[in-house]
Amino acid sequence: MELFLLSIVNGLIQGGFFALFAVGLVLIFGVMGVVNFAHGELVMVGAFTIWLLHAQYGLGYIPAIMVAIILVTIIGLLMERFLFRPTRSDPLAGLICSIGVLFILQVAATLVGGDGPSKQVPPPFEGTLVLFEFLRIPYQRVFSLLISVTALGTLWFFLTRSKFGWALRAVAQDREAASLQGINSNRISIIAIGVGAALAGLAGGLVAPLTNINPHMGHNVIITAFIVTIVGGVGSLLGAVLAAVLYAMLHTFMTVYFGGTIATICGLILMVVVLIVKPSGIMGVRVSE
Repeated sequence: MELFLLSIVNGLIQGGFFALFAVGLVLIFGVMGVVNFAHGELVMVGAFTIWLLHAQYGLGYIPAIMVAIILVTIIGLLMERFLFRPTRSDPLAGLICSIGVLFILQVAATLVGGDGPSKQVPPPFEGTLVLFEFLRIPYQRVFSLLISVTALGTLWFFLTRSKFGWALRAVAQDREAASLQGINSNRISIIAIGVGAALAGLAGGLVAPLTNINPHMGHNVIITAFIVTIVGGVGSLLGAVLAAVLYAMLHTFMTVYFGGTIATICGLILMVVVLIVKPSGIMGVRVSE
């Protein structure tokens, strides 16, 4: 029973991580129409920044997260200006450019941290939260879950309750029609990729003390993001959040009882089943051509 409840808690926490970078990927794709294959590397850069500034140079954990978010956001904005905007009429070219950025960021991380053993970041929050007298949750995981929920909740509020959210949804549905209504689509694209990159940087900062950090960790991140995006429904932010929690629960339970390899296989099977049964994803958002 203890293991079962702990798996549920860990699944929720992992779901928060998955949702952060998956929502960012969906946001960028929805507005710009390009699949950013370097999105996993943005998470990696965020994690590497925490390792470098916090673990190596002693900067406080919270300031290090802020630096990570700013750095990754700048990278995202540079990608929008010099890669995605010039190739807007050719999504395939944008995709290929993002793959190039993927390798550039991997090489940069290798130059900074080396290609040796994975890096470790000591958890800045010590101690555990005790629930029901037997369920112990490290404060680091509690902090990560709270920040993830807060970030996603804030984003959801602005997307549904603000003029910016209305403009973003308009550009995602029809860029030309939105421009005719006076919406600056370039500005919306900049904001969208900035927010998406910031979420990736935040995810990297939160996951840094909880995982092994290496230049190639972005591979698993982007695979997870694709699974979550497809299961949730391409273009659906709410679907991405729900799918992130669903996949995290599945992955956690499969890892606990059957191992990590089986967990990954089950995730891929889930994606295939969704594509066969409901290709538009669990939220039913269809992509118009």
